[in-house]
Amino acid sequence: MHRACIHHRAGLWPGAKATACITLDFDARHHRRIRLTTDQGEDILLDLPKAVALTDGDALQLDDGRLVKVTAAPERVVEVTHKDRGDLIRLAWHLGNRHLATEIGNQFLRIRPDHVIEEMLRNLGAELASVEAPFQPEGGAYRDHVGHHQHGDEHLHHDR
Repeated sequence: MHRACIHHRAGLWPGAKATACITLDFDARHHRRIRLTTDQGEDILLDLPKAVALTDGDALQLDDGRLVKVTAAPERVVEVTHKDRGDLIRLAWHLGNRHLATEIGNQFLRIRPDHVIEEMLRNLGAELASVEAPFQPEGGAYRDHVGHHQHGDEHLHHDR
């Protein structure tokens, strides 16, 4: 089994040189060490120095020099829209205040399904749709990788 020890960010590696692809959902794209299987059926060991949140278009370099392109798998997410852009921004604030992984698009927000949060968003005037799409939430200003703070969570958060 080959090891993937080097991570290359999307756009910073020669995409035409990929010899294989690996399609992973959001959770599977965030590890340091795990056994994975490429789309072509080859088992590889992801063995990075630290956990990395892989994004669509990144590459993993195998110990024999080959490059494996990372593709974000479509998964069930909730797409949040609002007819008023200002209100959509306000919805993003509410999601961020709750530390929810949120993908921010030009005209939409995407979150993982959560009936409590969905009800809150509806009450705030949001339109919601269940869709199958790759999920790539924002990493955050104080995060070294998606989903994990570098600092303690000693600060308080309040709704306004």
